[in-house]
Amino acid sequence: MTKYQQVPESGQSASLSEADRITRPEFIELPMTGLEGPLSEEERALQESVHRFAEEVIRPVAAKLDRVSADEMIAEGSELWTVLEKSGELGLSLVEMEEMEPLDRARMLAIAIEELSWGCAGLSGAILVNFFPTMYSLLAGNMEMAKYCEGRLGCWAITEPEHGSDMLDSHSQVASSEGRYGKPSIVARIDGDKVILNGQKSAWVSGATVAEVCVLYTHVERDGKVGPGISVIVDLDSDGISRGKPLEKMGLRGLNQGEIFFDNVEVPLDHVISGPDEYEDFVTATLAEANPHVAGMAMGLARAAYEYALAYAHERRAGGVPLVQHQHIRYRLFHMFRKVEMARGLLHRVITFNATAPKPALQASAAAKVSVTQLAFEVANEALQMFGGNGMTHEYPMEKLVRDARALLIADGCNEMLALKGGSLLVNPDLL
Repeated sequence: MTKYQQVPESGQSASLSEADRITRPEFIELPMTGLEGPLSEEERALQESVHRFAEEVIRPVAAKLDRVSADEMIAEGSELWTVLEKSGELGLSLVEMEEMEPLDRARMLAIAIEELSWGCAGLSGAILVNFFPTMYSLLAGNMEMAKYCEGRLGCWAITEPEHGSDMLDSHSQVASSEGRYGKPSIVARIDGDKVILNGQKSAWVSGATVAEVCVLYTHVERDGKVGPGISVIVDLDSDGISRGKPLEKMGLRGLNQGEIFFDNVEVPLDHVISGPDEYEDFVTATLAEANPHVAGMAMGLARAAYEYALAYAHERRAGGVPLVQHQHIRYRLFHMFRKVEMARGLLHRVITFNATAPKPALQASAAAKVSVTQLAFEVANEALQMFGGNGMTHEYPMEKLVRDARALLIADGCNEMLALKGGSLLVNPDLL
């Protein structure tokens, strides 16, 4: 049975008679990630290690880097380099994790992403993009390229100046029946044992301004025609590659983003991890893998916003008592709590399904990304409101959290586009 303790109303004397007192249930302290099921010894150790890194390394740096220009962010001597260097000490090797069972590997990544993003979603993104060339090489079953990329600063280049979310719609399920996507911004041409690249990727390539290696998704020219593309690992110190300035953004400022230009860049043919025949399905598989990672970033942010609000409600006084003594504040905190738990519940359900199903379901990944980012924005926005005027200032973390949460509604495919993409996958042609 639940234990109860006698607690006097705030402001009343503790000497009130027993009949005048009210009863309240004993406070139950939940685990760090709320209503989480039991973690294995390895999972618990990883969670504690990454949480400590987020608290001791990421958070102290995040607020400072949020205030500098995009150029200063990536300059020599920036504390960004300290964060990236120390993140390598966490021991997160995707090549080594490949030996784990798929579900165990997926759970470990989810735990790490949430804790990193609890520290700062932007800096978490700056760490995570370095894994993408390795991650997508493994997704393609190319261990040689995975080992080639691991341990190097990386990025994933898919969006183009005239084709943002379009590039995620490889099967043209979202395209208007009256429209055409038009000419691609970059085209690959296979010439003997080389791939020749010409064109550019947009300013939204995460990690582009500092990356050493890129996993590039591009259209390809065959027999004089441009069609379904290839995915290829590109060294960014290759001749013919140049980069634009880092992008100045409203949110996720810790995650540098910028353009990459290709002028007759030659890449060995054996760096191709996905050819034209499987490219469309590979883009779908990539998106199914990537969406839950962005959802995980939003998950960590939502939890941070809720925890800040909960602590502030106990510290800040209004009407002569702590905020948390007001019924409406408790009401609002409860709805923030349930949204955080709903978000994690859906995310982990999707991760479990896609890690154990014969084929990952993109509609599931899209549901996780859309739902968790939306819930995170709602929680962060409500937390800022609870801080009142203080929430609008740079002294408190709330306005940054709201900006970061807003950016996640667009990252990795706008939520509206992903909803259309996911909806198209619910159509059963056999019933039409």
